Amino acid sequence: MRLFLLTTLTMIAFAANSILNRLAVDSGAIDPASFAIVRVLSGAVVLVALVLLRGRRVPLRRPRRLIGAGSLTLYMIGFSWGYLTLEAGLGALFLFGVVQLSIFAMATIGGAPPLQRQLAGAAIAFAGLAWVLWPEGPVEVDYKGLTLMLLAGIGWAVYTMEGRGETDALAGTAANFCVALPLVAVAALAMPVATMMTGQGLGLAVISGAVTSGMGYALWYSLVPKYAPSLVAIIQLAVPVIALVAGILLLGEQASVRLVLGTAVILGGIALAVGRKRASGRKRATST
Repeated sequence: MRLFLLTTLTMIAFAANSILNRLAVDSGAIDPASFAIVRVLSGAVVLVALVLLRGRRVPLRRPRRLIGAGSLTLYMIGFSWGYLTLEAGLGALFLFGVVQLSIFAMATIGGAPPLQRQLAGAAIAFAGLAWVLWPEGPVEVDYKGLTLMLLAGIGWAVYTMEGRGETDALAGTAANFCVALPLVAVAALAMPVATMMTGQGLGLAVISGAVTSGMGYALWYSLVPKYAPSLVAIIQLAVPVIALVAGILLLGEQASVRLVLGTAVILGGIALAVGRKRASGRKRATST
């Protein structure tokens, strides 16, 4: 139950990032470059402070920081700019599809391919997600936006899998944010987007960085080793649904029958994939 509650809390934090990004960037309260920089900076400050308060050190010089910080940068940049030219639903669908395939591929290469039940659950959940997120009417695809989302999906998949080998989730996440900060700043400032920041935009970026990103990512790093590699990809399919529900509750967006039914399909697919692990666990317990 504790693992379930912490995982749910983490998925809510990830969904909150999408909501905060929409409230800040889509409304024009802050530009994507400034949002990305403030997000990483505030996350780094809070995480480092928490590590130091615990009497620990931030492991900045370990070789794995190149992978962790590099993939985090790739995700931050691709995510922040991809939504500028892509319809939100289509962008999220493509992003999570890339994450699924990338993690499945890395798990297979690492000797832990997804089980048939996990593949079936992933297919059902993703079909439900596609049903919910696919835009109504004609679809215009911006290939630059798709490329950015492709890079973001690969970046997040690598970042997630890198967490499986992190011995100290909080310190490792703090180090990743610190090393990623100059990388994100250079990449963000190189983007040809006009700089603009309001107090509201700054506040939303700080909350996204310090709470839903910084602490959310640290919690995710502590949970990733507890799941089979393929399950960490499937579980994250709940994030877009949580974001949609939050949009209805917080932003006054309209609910639909398609959302309700699609959510049931997504959760059913996730339950099917995760259920194999629980069943096998009970079987081992019975045999001992």
